[in-house]
Amino acid sequence: MLQEVPSVVQQGVQSLLSDRGIGDITGFSFVGGGCINHSGRLKTDSADFFLKWNDAIKFKAMFETEALGLQLFRDPNIISVPEVIGYGEARPYQFLLLEFINQSPPSKNYWSEFGKQLAQIHRIRGRLFGLHRDNYMGSLPQSNEESDSWSSFFIKRRLQPQVQRAQNAGLLDSKSVKAFELLYKNLQDLLPEEEPALLHGDLWSGNLITNSDGGPCLIDPAVYYGNREVDLAMTRLFGGFSQEFYDAYHEAFPLPPNDFDRVDLYNLYPLLVHLNLFGSSYLPGIKATLRRFGE
Repeated sequence: MLQEVPSVVQQGVQSLLSDRGIGDITGFSFVGGGCINHSGRLKTDSADFFLKWNDAIKFKAMFETEALGLQLFRDPNIISVPEVIGYGEARPYQFLLLEFINQSPPSKNYWSEFGKQLAQIHRIRGRLFGLHRDNYMGSLPQSNEESDSWSSFFIKRRLQPQVQRAQNAGLLDSKSVKAFELLYKNLQDLLPEEEPALLHGDLWSGNLITNSDGGPCLIDPAVYYGNREVDLAMTRLFGGFSQEFYDAYHEAFPLPPNDFDRVDLYNLYPLLVHLNLFGSSYLPGIKATLRRFGE
């Protein structure tokens, strides 16, 4: 199925491989796909890799920022993260080449191991909330302009852009927008201030896989420095993780009191992203949180 990969992408990837002395492309098979990325297993005469490509104009620098996020999580050598082989443009496409992760069944201590590892990651601190460059949440641009205030960052860089996008698209009515404006006034008192922690930023079950040893492996980050409760909250959004994970995390790095009360507040951001990407089925959850905190 190598013919399914655009010829310009093949040429760009082969050039990258040759520069690294890896070898020649011998085959390709789709592993996943969707409206943003085409992706699959790229075979060479020396190893297999994971290849993604998409529209370089529509999603400018998406893979460059993804590579940065993966490297930030990989550098501390705390948790398994695919190695970034390289990225580039082959107009009209961009591509990202990663280590191929051969997945095995989860190990016996998979969830407790992940809880401890994430706690260690969250102990990596930044000077400010945000990041030195913007990136993406799903296919939507994510502003990471830095701030010394967590509540201000969460309002201005996370909630307000998504609320504005949803309002412009007719997905949020004026009553809901006003409820958000009321919520903004209360957030400084609702959200505890901690030092900025390194966050995955898009931590749901689809972005956590197993490696060849059956251990946790993280993919597809939307990295920035923020309040660590953001990552914990999102793990509960689409079904939740094992209780062993939460117990191990809390034992390794206890959260401030009443953290569970803030889960819905933090999940307003991914719900707004999903509202803007996929439509009104995510609106009831948003409105329920607004009734609780913003009206």
